[in-house]
Amino acid sequence: MKLWVNGEEKCLDRVADIAGLVVALGLDGRKVAVERNLEIVPRSTYGSTPVLDGDRIEIVHFIGGG
Repeated sequence: MKLWVNGEEKCLDRVADIAGLVVALGLDGRKVAVERNLEIVPRSTYGSTPVLDGDRIEIVHFIGGG
C-alpha cells in the first residue's frame, strides 16, 4: 500500500484503518492528531476510518512542556 504521510511517500503493509496505521508507524494514538485527505479524523473514529491506497495523511504529535 502506498500512502503519503506528512508529505513523504511510504510503502506499508496493508492497514485497514487509521488506528492500524498509527500502530504501524509506532505512534501513540493518544498523542497524535490525524488528517486524512484534508479532513480531520476524530480520535473516536480512528478504528472505523479506512486507509486506502494513495491516501494523504498528515499526523501531528502533541508535545507537553511548560
